[in-house]
Amino acid sequence: NPYILATLLFGLGLGTTITFASSHWLLAWMGLEINTLAIIPLMAQHHHPRAVEATTKYFLTQATAAAMLLFASTTNAWLTGQWDIQQMSHPFPLTLITLALALKIGLAPMHTWLPEVLQGLDLTTGLVLSTWQKLAPFALLLQIQNVNPTILVTLGLASTLVGGWGGLNQTQLRKVLAYSSIAHLGWMILILQYSPSLTLLALLTYFVMTFSTFLVFKLNKSTSINALAISWTKAPILTSLTPLVLLSLGGLPPLTGFMPKWLILQELAKQDLAPLATLAALSALLSLYFYLRISYAMTLTMSPNNLTGVTPWRFSSPQLTLPLAIAATATISLL
Repeated sequence: NPYILATLLFGLGLGTTITFASSHWLLAWMGLEINTLAIIPLMAQHHHPRAVEATTKYFLTQATAAAMLLFASTTNAWLTGQWDIQQMSHPFPLTLITLALALKIGLAPMHTWLPEVLQGLDLTTGLVLSTWQKLAPFALLLQIQNVNPTILVTLGLASTLVGGWGGLNQTQLRKVLAYSSIAHLGWMILILQYSPSLTLLALLTYFVMTFSTFLVFKLNKSTSINALAISWTKAPILTSLTPLVLLSLGGLPPLTGFMPKWLILQELAKQDLAPLATLAALSALLSLYFYLRISYAMTLTMSPNNLTGVTPWRFSSPQLTLPLAIAATATISLL
């Protein structure tokens, strides 16, 4: 029903906006809750057992994270008398809130729900989950001052490594995208306390790249790496562009995805964290491997000559093509 859909999307926007606009922990928590409750019907709308399972998992993790957040903020108010987000000073609630927000966006080692949930959703809701749902917790993470740098760096490094290793033995595209998301979030958290503007830049480029990747897979109607082999017959032009989009997501130099990585490594080197920067750069190679694997499946394998392989190619939906064109162009050439 369009009215219900409109209401849910409005709720999704409202929750994020409330979190953005709040300087009080209670309001921020309320925004996060509205956000979670609005996306749950969207996730379960197909009534597929797998989708319902994913929705339940998502609801439980988000509720746990929100409860942790509320507990930490009330503890902070009890210890210091402060409800203000900017004025957090006590190390215990600070650490707890950082961990709660990490659970909300799916940073390693609290990442295990993300691939499972994303695998159960259709690509459109999956796209909302990997982009829009990250905004509110990120706004809160950016606002928290004087958090212990070690925690953030550990979370960030663990996420880049887990995102690289986890994606290696996946055949399902949505799980690969989930691990890719974990790795990118790791890069953002790594640089968070040294240069917040770089975190935002990385977040925005990640959004553009993820948007075009999800749209490509949606246009191909493919959910596993095997299904990509016949995409050449469905949309030749698109298929020749996709490896560039994927390699941009992996962060190769002439493409857009390289920009945030380059600047983050530069900033880490400026902060005398060369070993950390080296580790992060090496973990990016792990992610690059599975992007290359998908590119290989799309462009360098012969499409099988079965009936699905020889269908006449045409775009399935004209309303996808314009946003895809914009997003893909931005993904490839914004450097």
